[in-house]
Amino acid sequence: MVEPGAFEGFLPLQQSPAYAAAVAFCGARARWLEGDAGPVLAVERGRLRLISRMAGLGRNAQRRLAHWPGLTMVTPETQVKGFGLVPLVTPMHHAIWRLGPDLRAGMARNWRGHLKQAERTGLQVRHGERGTLDALIQAELRQRTARRYRALPQGFTRGLPEGALRIWQWRHGGEVEAAMCFVVHGLSASYHLSWGSDAARAAGVHGLMLTRAAEALWAEGVHWLDLGSVDSERAPGLARFKLGTGAALKRLGSTCLVLP
Repeated sequence: MVEPGAFEGFLPLQQSPAYAAAVAFCGARARWLEGDAGPVLAVERGRLRLISRMAGLGRNAQRRLAHWPGLTMVTPETQVKGFGLVPLVTPMHHAIWRLGPDLRAGMARNWRGHLKQAERTGLQVRHGERGTLDALIQAELRQRTARRYRALPQGFTRGLPEGALRIWQWRHGGEVEAAMCFVVHGLSASYHLSWGSDAARAAGVHGLMLTRAAEALWAEGVHWLDLGSVDSERAPGLARFKLGTGAALKRLGSTCLVLP
């Protein structure tokens, strides 16, 4: 059970200037509106307004933001119910990792064991650069096509501010065989994109790279790392991997059509 206030200070990517820049690059309109507790980022395409992952946005405020000549859909950070809110999508769960000086203390025993095994083999992961990101984008696109899952378009990644990106890589035989991309937004960061070859998976690179990236993020002052959605039914292995870090499960609110 997650205690109230456990995620205090956490900022979702969807409410950050980095996200605004990326959606604008993709051709959407990013607009900052006035909410109960400060600015709210809304993404507009045509006559559809989307507000995602906003904390502290009550029912009345949501309905006020729906006063415009179009439809408004909101996915709040916590559940909000009441007249004028029509649920469309059931709540999702995200794995939020609170970073600190001793990340291993909260890791699951098996997760920590795999990490130690990878370290004993002498694996080295390093910071990547723009060329690494290009390779990662293309490899992840082939991966999503093969596995038939949906994700944000390539343009979104390319539209993220370069200064917000943290890229990691593992090279084997002179080629990039695994890579990860993180986005920093304030005191929080988000695990954005990753790929690993068969050789990388066999060597246990993924866990080592995630740990090194988290350690580096903490060293630069990041307190929270959003590891993304968790679906224990459709992707149980991925869910175990994310939660094995010691991340806490955060339940978002239902996605609702908001009536003005």
